Amino acid sequence: MCRLSVVLGLCLLGAAATAASAAPAANASAEPTREHLAPAGWESSYHDIHYTPVLRIGDRVIVSGIPSRAGPDEEANIRWAFQQLEAHLKRAGASLEDVIELNSFHVAQNHEEFRRVVEPVLKVHREFFKDHYPAWTAVGTTALFSKGASMEIRAEAVIGSGRRARADIARPDTTSVP
Repeated sequence: MCRLSVVLGLCLLGAAATAASAAPAANASAEPTREHLAPAGWESSYHDIHYTPVLRIGDRVIVSGIPSRAGPDEEANIRWAFQQLEAHLKRAGASLEDVIELNSFHVAQNHEEFRRVVEPVLKVHREFFKDHYPAWTAVGTTALFSKGASMEIRAEAVIGSGRRARADIARPDTTSVP
């Protein structure tokens, strides 16, 4: 009886070890993939400058900084950057509604200038993000990589998250005086 329980215990240990060693192999296929993507016209970013314009890891999408340029005025430049953001997201299977975080970098020498250069960005941002806004951090800086760009946007998205977005945030009471 004692010998049988020792043998049975060793067999159970062996089975557990076999199952444990097989588990990583089964989970290996569940590991996220890492896809390097670039919308048409952005391929040189990857090959020449050595950065990925769009990186998809599973359902997570990271869009590298997109400078504001290619327009007749500052607002048009900013709108072009947001249009490019939309194209970058689409390349990875995401949309603007899936954006969970937005970072923007603005060339400004001081706080007053920063507030002034952010105004047209706020206007364009409202055109592209009408509801369920992403988390957003705006940062002032003295220069960007792209010569002549006054701002740059970077984003992260989770594919499909925009379809299930909810917001339970009360509107502020503007009738009371603090």
